[in-house]
Amino acid sequence: MLVSDAMTTDVVTIGPSHSLREASKVMADRNIGSVVVHDPEADGPGILTERDIVGAVAGGGDLDASVAIDHLTTDSAYGSPRWSLDEATDAMKRGGFRHLVVVEGSSVVGIISMRDIVRAWGNIEA
Repeated sequence: MLVSDAMTTDVVTIGPSHSLREASKVMADRNIGSVVVHDPEADGPGILTERDIVGAVAGGGDLDASVAIDHLTTDSAYGSPRWSLDEATDAMKRGGFRHLVVVEGSSVVGIISMRDIVRAWGNIEA
């Protein structure tokens, strides 16, 4: 099974200057654990996760004054829609994260989470 078979193509994107409160509200409203951060000045898309927001709050960050660009997951990786789910899982394990932005060329085409992979594997008949 490929990443393209399990990924979400409805990618929720915010800008780099969105506050952490705004990002949290988007995630809560959509019942998702991450948002892609599009910064036209960056080399590629970034990702902001629940874990990033919790880390900012634990560090004393102000949800209204702190902005997404300052709290992105560091050393994030990108996946390909043509990767197998095993390849995506390996990339996530190596990086220690649960979400992978899926790109084709310079375009974001999806996002896949460990939950998506578990669901996909659960639908495979033995």
